[in-house]
Amino acid sequence: MNKIDLTDEDVALLNSKEGLMSLLRRKKVNLKKSLEEARYVSAFKERQEELISLQNWVIENDKKIVILFEGRDAAGKGGAIRRVTEHINPRHFRIVALNIPTEDERKQWFFQRYINKLPKPGEIVLFDRSWYNRAVVEPVNGFCTQKEYEIFMGQVNEFEKMLVDSDTYLLKLYFSITKDEQGKRFDEIRKNPSKRWKLTEVDEISRSLWDEYTEYKNKMFQHTNTSHAPWKIIDANNKPKARLEVINHILETIPYKKFN
Repeated sequence: MNKIDLTDEDVALLNSKEGLMSLLRRKKVNLKKSLEEARYVSAFKERQEELISLQNWVIENDKKIVILFEGRDAAGKGGAIRRVTEHINPRHFRIVALNIPTEDERKQWFFQRYINKLPKPGEIVLFDRSWYNRAVVEPVNGFCTQKEYEIFMGQVNEFEKMLVDSDTYLLKLYFSITKDEQGKRFDEIRKNPSKRWKLTEVDEISRSLWDEYTEYKNKMFQHTNTSHAPWKIIDANNKPKARLEVINHILETIPYKKFN
């Protein structure tokens, strides 16, 4: 057993539900690791509860929030979205993950299909990938022309400015992982029959296009990291820490007030 000095607060935490579960999860007792895990779980639970207060403020004041989740394949966007929405009212948020555009949508103004998914007053909308597909994924994989890419880059900042000026809170999150970490996660997905469906053809070739993704990602940051809609880069190599950072950023960015 690791010998460490425990404060009264440490003892209370180890005797809590979170602490006991952390202790029982390990074959060998490791007080230091159990305490670290219990502190994280306790903090995470507290911040998730705070998200309920934020949502209540959104509902009571007819506020509109848009949160974009961007990043490389297997960066943990979906898991973070699940943690953000785990305990809030499902009637007042939506998760948007658009499929490949239809033939009609291809002929429309690019942003139109996203405008149709924007929040109504009192609602939070979370985009699992967004219009920024055209900034990185589409040009890298040849899904759009150079002209379409340039038009998008010329319009996106003004589009977001109009969105913010319409009294909508816009948060842009980018989940950043290393090439090695992405490879490990792909291998885990391939070995898990219940998760194998997550890998697409685009995912499979993404590692061979790593440098191209990096080039377009850097262009995206350089051009679209504006004062009215800045990017928040999340270090996503550690999933639990990344999820907590996401929730903290949301709570710190939205000027909500608690309701009793």
